[in-house]
Amino acid sequence: MAIEIKAPTFPESVADGTVATWHKQPGDAVKRDELIVDIETDKVVLEVLATADGVLGAIVKGEGDTVLSDEVLGSIVEGGAAAAAPAAAPAAAAPAAAAAGTDAAAAGTDAGEDDPIAAPAARKLAEESAIDLASITGTGKGGRITKEDVVAAVANKKSAPAPAAKPAAAAAAPVVTAAGDRTEKRVPMTRLRAKIAERLVEAQSNMAMLTTFNEVDMTEVMALRSKYKDLFEKTHNGVRLGFMSFFVKAATEALKRFPAVNASIDGNDIVYHGYADVGVAVSSDRGLVVPVLRNAESMSLAEIENGIATFGKKARDGKLAIEEMTGGTFTITNGGTFGSMMSTPIVNPPQAAILGMHNIIQRPMAVNGQVVIRPMMYLALSYDHRLIDGKEAVTFLVTIKNLLEDPSRLLLDI
Repeated sequence: MAIEIKAPTFPESVADGTVATWHKQPGDAVKRDELIVDIETDKVVLEVLATADGVLGAIVKGEGDTVLSDEVLGSIVEGGAAAAAPAAAPAAAAPAAAAAGTDAAAAGTDAGEDDPIAAPAARKLAEESAIDLASITGTGKGGRITKEDVVAAVANKKSAPAPAAKPAAAAAAPVVTAAGDRTEKRVPMTRLRAKIAERLVEAQSNMAMLTTFNEVDMTEVMALRSKYKDLFEKTHNGVRLGFMSFFVKAATEALKRFPAVNASIDGNDIVYHGYADVGVAVSSDRGLVVPVLRNAESMSLAEIENGIATFGKKARDGKLAIEEMTGGTFTITNGGTFGSMMSTPIVNPPQAAILGMHNIIQRPMAVNGQVVIRPMMYLALSYDHRLIDGKEAVTFLVTIKNLLEDPSRLLLDI
């Protein structure tokens, strides 16, 4: 009995996806809940798992193909044996035959056991470029060699000729050109990177966006963190106390006082949110993602830190769910982790504002008529001037500054 493998049901905010990697090939045995194929969307990579034990049958959608919500990707022959796998679809027949031949040859020799795991497209490109797969370290899941790994290997050779791509695949396959030591690599933009570019241009085109700046003396926050970080970590089961939780806490308090900063524009209406869903920008190998802390205004410092740490790990592992990055009423981004001293963050529509944190620098400051060295950070608030007046934006940022320079205000609600 053949069971259809379908793409996940995408939310309304996701129109379609792209088949990123098939982890099984026609004829391979699969087990229930085993990862079969990855679908890349504008926001996350979705994993499609086997729904039954059996053998992978025909592949309908190959790597690089666009798929819609619930569209059929392939099939599983339930209860079948690997030797009795049905023939694959024409598009997948060649890779399947190559994979079967490789497996058969490897079965009788010890050397075959070391045959590297590689995507069909990676094997094809390696053959065309005369690259030994055994010399490449795979960066895919489980050490799988991807097309990008092969492209990088070709680039390292420098003098290698460009891979001969078929006309039908020229638009999608990476192209490497080399002239002596001047090597160039052309690869398709990922869906996430393309979506980021689209939204950034949209934000700058459709908003009256301005940025206001201030600086905050981090002395008190750093002293508080230094004094209690060990006890905090012990009390909260290994959760580490960082700076981001203080900024999230200060921002949610300021959002209560300035509801317009937490609002959004919907057509001709202004939507005021009675909650603070704070997006925290996280860098990943695929690009910048913004998971959301739901109801951050009611979270403790430990809950905020634990949530951010969890999101960070999921982002690195490519495990963030679409639901975790949907929505958000306000965003905080921390360029200071990379050494940024000043920047103008771009608002994430339909939100009305975004707070940018930066590097902490020891600088001479005038305090009570004396010049002293203090750890200072520049803050930037970019905002939609259609919704937020300059006075509100400046006062909002000053409120965050005051709360951070005297953290006891957060406890006393003053």
